Amino acid sequence: MVKKLTIVGALAGLAVFLTVGGAGASTPGGDVRLTNDCHPIAGCGAGYVSAYTLATGNAYTDQTLDECTVSRGRENEPAVAVDPRNTSVLLGSSNDYCAVYNRGAAAGAVGPIWLGYYRSLDAGASWTSSLVPGYPDDTSPYAALSDARTATSGDPVVAWDNHGRAFFGSEASGDPAGTAKTFGDVFVARFRNPGGADAADTMKDGLEYYGTTTIDRGSSAPNLLGVFNDKTSIEADRTGSSCDGNVYFSWSRFNGNGNNAIYFSRSTDHGVTFSSPLKLTDSDTLKDLQFPDIAVTHNGHVYVTFRSFTDVAHATDSIFVVKSTNCGKTFGKAKQITTFIRNDAVDQSDPQAIPTHPQGQPDDPLFGEEEDAQSDNSRDCGDFADHCTSGYTFFRRDTQVRSTGDQLDSAHEWLYLVYDATKPGTETSTGTTYGTDGRGVGGQAATYFLRYDGVNGTHTTPAVIDDQASGHQVFPDISADGGVLHAIWWDSRNDTCYSVTRPIGNCADRSTVPSLDVFGATSTDAGATWTGKTRITDVSTNPNFEQFDNRAVPFAGDYLWVTSLGSFAYTVWTDWRDTVPGTDPREVPEDEDGASSDVKQCRTLLSITDKKGNTTQAWSGDQCPHDGGLDQNIYGDLAP
Repeated sequence: MVKKLTIVGALAGLAVFLTVGGAGASTPGGDVRLTNDCHPIAGCGAGYVSAYTLATGNAYTDQTLDECTVSRGRENEPAVAVDPRNTSVLLGSSNDYCAVYNRGAAAGAVGPIWLGYYRSLDAGASWTSSLVPGYPDDTSPYAALSDARTATSGDPVVAWDNHGRAFFGSEASGDPAGTAKTFGDVFVARFRNPGGADAADTMKDGLEYYGTTTIDRGSSAPNLLGVFNDKTSIEADRTGSSCDGNVYFSWSRFNGNGNNAIYFSRSTDHGVTFSSPLKLTDSDTLKDLQFPDIAVTHNGHVYVTFRSFTDVAHATDSIFVVKSTNCGKTFGKAKQITTFIRNDAVDQSDPQAIPTHPQGQPDDPLFGEEEDAQSDNSRDCGDFADHCTSGYTFFRRDTQVRSTGDQLDSAHEWLYLVYDATKPGTETSTGTTYGTDGRGVGGQAATYFLRYDGVNGTHTTPAVIDDQASGHQVFPDISADGGVLHAIWWDSRNDTCYSVTRPIGNCADRSTVPSLDVFGATSTDAGATWTGKTRITDVSTNPNFEQFDNRAVPFAGDYLWVTSLGSFAYTVWTDWRDTVPGTDPREVPEDEDGASSDVKQCRTLLSITDKKGNTTQAWSGDQCPHDGGLDQNIYGDLAP
């Protein structure tokens, strides 16, 4: 039976009652895995299925999909979006590393990092895993529809229009030729209902892939130098106004010199073509800008919020907004909304000897997550080249802003913002080189909320949604469509080693412990009060497993995601419950974390003789990458 959404009526205020077949109440249930990359392990789903097969029923697979099915690999930076026509249909994505060993363990991690395409037809109770078409090795009929030119893609973002179409945005970087070039492109892939726009069978919404469009190209310079587009955001207009169906995309353009600017492009033909990139910020007054997010209000007005950093041109860290009243064609000048005390993890880089590896057995693709700039400041810490003076092991994180508008609210032009900043009065000396407000100063991170009135530019006083005496709150997100606000964030209140002077999950002896959960809350009065404050995750996990940069440093991605319609809400997050811990044989003697951050890996000490007869020793690459040491996953659950 086809399950359809019916909006019964828009009543006074913001409340909208929704009747949805098959969708459960907005109460957290059991955690569900979106990334089924461990078949035939019991209970792990059917592996990865081609998007072409899902849409057409025609059999197709390739070396990349076969590897994804068994990889037990890494995934992070999840996104999810609910179909506004049917809340039983959800689409998700992530940076999916499942294919990096698609030439076998002996060849090393040489395969692509790509956008996942995850599909649920039961309101998130179960998921089918796939990849967005156009990845290297894709020879399906869909491959020819993509003009993406890169070997890797990341920073996935997802949005629906109101006519059965879904859009997956991405930054894309690696050179398929295997050079150090980082292309720095941004693109949007589009999916539709094979029955056509507004087809009656909404269960097929967002099913058929029909192309990928590159919006902007970077300069293809090596190692993130030159122009590189990153930090993506996407939204579609669902208002029924003259802007209805428009697709909006924004990103931060990095220039290799710290003078980052926010750019924007729009599509008026459902993602087939996009306008030339429009610079939204003045480089003379605003520099080092990141984390754009797009919000659309009921009248079709478009807003882009973003953050500035103090280290280039500002006395304080700030949140800014720009506004368009003509469907994203032009924007006004940037306006500052508020300042905050940053909570950006940082330490002093203290590189140590890097183990020698033979050619041909890399533990990571040539290009993965972006690296730190060349300085002694490090945003993440681990082993070898990633070692820091404090001896702590931690993933990178910065204060970021997320924003949304309620496209069903015809009475207001409000934006809803959340951001993770330091609570005033909690800053103290850390006694080490680690800090969150510059080196050596730590503070407690909390998730703040404010409501911004786009008509007159006023806003409510920023307030902590769920004030706690212990734990950090990071990577927040918010969703609003249908009169109910839903906010989520990572929370370390269950960290048994919590201290404001140390990174998340780090104990005084430099060991690491499970420390992160997802929490959430809801508001039915436009954020004046928040209720339903609850833990969403069933398991606390350790975000500090060293799974990246040749098993030397943790990486959690840069965001989580929540999507909603009325009282229905669903959230996704990066999770380590399936990671198999182990020891790193290259650490002789064992380093500060006492193997609490190491993952299972299999290495052999090799004797290598060069052409001149000289013999040296080198560690092999990891020969058991399928054994769970890399098993970082995306999980999801209903949100309050």
